[in-house]
Amino acid sequence: MVRIMTYEDEWISKTADRLCALYDEAFGGKLSGRYRIPAKLLRELAGKRRLYEDDILKISRAMVERSFILIDMDSFYVVMSANTFVNYRRANEDLL
Repeated sequence: MVRIMTYEDEWISKTADRLCALYDEAFGGKLSGRYRIPAKLLRELAGKRRLYEDDILKISRAMVERSFILIDMDSFYVVMSANTFVNYRRANEDLL
């Protein structure tokens, strides 16, 4: 089954691609890694006047497919590699 990309899919995909690419770019005094992006700049990157909760969810899902996490912090967003969480300690039932 071949899936044709719609306009909505395209802007989400392009936005997710650019956010993921920024992870590997040098800026802010670091060669690469996690970063934060203001909500205003994310809207500009997406080419939208407003980003609704559903839009953020779609971008976030697209980024997970690319092994990145988008965290909504209300006035800004954080982009991290999903691999960051691999070595975190695990809570189990005994702790609860």
